Amino acid sequence: MRPRESLGALGDRRFAWYFTARTVSTAGSVMVPVALAFAVLHIDQSAGALAQVLGVRTLTMVVFLLVGGVVADRFSRIVVLQVSHVLTCVTQALAAGLIISGHATLTQLTVLEGVNGAVSAFTMPAMMGVVPLVVDRRRLQQANALLSFSRSGLAIVGPAVAGLLVVGVGPGWALAVDALTYAVAVVCLARVGLPRHREDAGTRHSMVAELREGWTEFTSREWLWVVVLVFGVMNAIHVGVVGVLGPLIASSTEAIGEAGWGLVLSAEAIGTVLMTLVMLRLRLAHPLRAGMLAMGVLAVPMVLLGAAPALVPVAVGFLLAGAAVEVFGVGWSTALHEHIPVAVLSRVSSYDALGSFVAMPIGTFLYGWLATSVDLETLVLVSAAVYVLVALSALASRSVRDLGRSVEEPTDGTADGTADGTAGGTPGGTTDEATTGSAGTGSTARP
Repeated sequence: MRPRESLGALGDRRFAWYFTARTVSTAGSVMVPVALAFAVLHIDQSAGALAQVLGVRTLTMVVFLLVGGVVADRFSRIVVLQVSHVLTCVTQALAAGLIISGHATLTQLTVLEGVNGAVSAFTMPAMMGVVPLVVDRRRLQQANALLSFSRSGLAIVGPAVAGLLVVGVGPGWALAVDALTYAVAVVCLARVGLPRHREDAGTRHSMVAELREGWTEFTSREWLWVVVLVFGVMNAIHVGVVGVLGPLIASSTEAIGEAGWGLVLSAEAIGTVLMTLVMLRLRLAHPLRAGMLAMGVLAVPMVLLGAAPALVPVAVGFLLAGAAVEVFGVGWSTALHEHIPVAVLSRVSSYDALGSFVAMPIGTFLYGWLATSVDLETLVLVSAAVYVLVALSALASRSVRDLGRSVEEPTDGTADGTADGTAGGTPGGTTDEATTGSAGTGSTARP
């Protein structure tokens, strides 16, 4: 595939505007963790204060995820995104104003971030459901790789820019930049035209009925619930080892240290970006088989953390892990887009995300307790072994191993979209009806 063909998805005006909106909003979002953390610590210099703000945000997101999936399937997904972005812009602008003026309190930030968490529960399912409607089906993998490249590239520079803003002018201004990016994204989304994706758009069912329909679609595909179930365990292990034990090991090891840990995480982002360039040109014939095999690579940095905690080896391990995550992430998103009817895609992805996020706090608390009673090296090495076994166990399902692609990708470099935009995905197409297997979790693609 020639370089021009690798970017062919951007030839569709709808996807180009959507890609721009996602890139702009992501540019602000990647700065928020750093800005918010220091904003909270300026108010209350304690880990408990930060845990309170972040915990409430996660809790509200989990509570509203299924509702967000129904809303995104019932109404125009672009409108859902625009409304969500406006609310995010307003809440972040309020937080920025309070912090800059010096009047922010912990309670105010907790409430504002709680609202942001609830809003994100509507944003994520809507984003998953938009892609098949704005790009030709044969370019879905390419489109997902482009979106991932944008996200991963910004993840490398965003935290550093946020750090400079925090040191130079204060954390409030970093949040103000985030609010501005969402305002710009709303304008870009207005240029994206979507076809009607619901054949029964004129019929309104109850929320419970629509949730039941989404659950039926989710459970009827073995590949889908198998990988989501597997990733629930994998995410709990990953967030425990990397999120809890990783910083602990790094801070107690002179060969890594706190600064070295930052470099290690940057190496993971670099690995993701490099693999994204490969995924723009390499077609995955069996996306889930490749993805689950790749996920086993994430045990490598775990083993190195436990057995040889030195900066260079661990950084290399995380670089490989970042590349592996990207293989799964692009493959998983493509599998969802090709094999799930567009009319229920947002609801299915909300069940997927719920299975991912619920496991993360469990892993956090579990490993926090285990770290006080088990030797760290033993705990990390055993966790790595279990992680590999769990990842490979998904391949015991034939539907996971054998899930293929529903369409052939174009090789002539043309956009191939139809004038009315329906080529992005037809609800209830024959491929969707015939296929009963595969997938993983979009959010877990980036543990």
